[in-house]
Amino acid sequence: MTQPTSDTSYAATPIPHRADPDWSTIDQLPIQGSDEPLVPMSLAPSPIKVFPAYARLGIPGAIDECYVREGVYRRLLAVARSLPEGMSLLVLDGWRPWRVQQYLFETLQSIIQARHPSLGERELLERTREFVAQPSTEPTSPSPHLTGGAVDVTLCDADGLPLDMGTLFDEAMAASHAAALEVDLEEGDSRYQARRHRRLLYHAMLAQGFTNLPSEWWHYDLGDQLWAHYGGHGSAHYGPAELDTIERRWRRQL
Repeated sequence: MTQPTSDTSYAATPIPHRADPDWSTIDQLPIQGSDEPLVPMSLAPSPIKVFPAYARLGIPGAIDECYVREGVYRRLLAVARSLPEGMSLLVLDGWRPWRVQQYLFETLQSIIQARHPSLGERELLERTREFVAQPSTEPTSPSPHLTGGAVDVTLCDADGLPLDMGTLFDEAMAASHAAALEVDLEEGDSRYQARRHRRLLYHAMLAQGFTNLPSEWWHYDLGDQLWAHYGGHGSAHYGPAELDTIERRWRRQL
């Protein structure tokens, strides 16, 4: 069983500043492929908690569950069990239908374009991809959340309430970058505790093999192309995934 870690050890270790992903390079990383199934995080025991954020926010096409690959599921349990007593890992999103990815991308892009009408097409794409990956079901370059290897998480207290992380989940602002709070802060600064929480989450996730997307403190990857890129692996394990259905099962069986 994974032993709980010390809050102070992780909270005292800064989050390193890392470059944003070069998607053209990431898309070239080979994918081995895996038949590892998607499993619902609602099966997980304490100290995992699940709150399917997009379904609760009414995003079109969102499902009221957080699915991840089986290997991701087991690693998330290990992360949760390593947290200090009284803390839980709160899973907000995992595998995502393509139509949800498309909605998020197009909505953010249209908002950025309205706010900054002088942006060229390339710069607009870069600004949008800072927080939402381009929708893709291509076998060689799927959007991370379409693989079941990407997961959005935060920390919560014993009562299930999310801890202060400096910004809310999915806030598209510079302060949401994982290392944004790695500046000189006094203990009385309102951001000081948020930085401790970010560091704790970051190092607990990395200890179980996850990598972090630098522009989002909540986004972690295991087995997908982003993970291969930031983890220094020659290839990814997970390509596009789909939920199993009764029709698909019958087709396999018959």
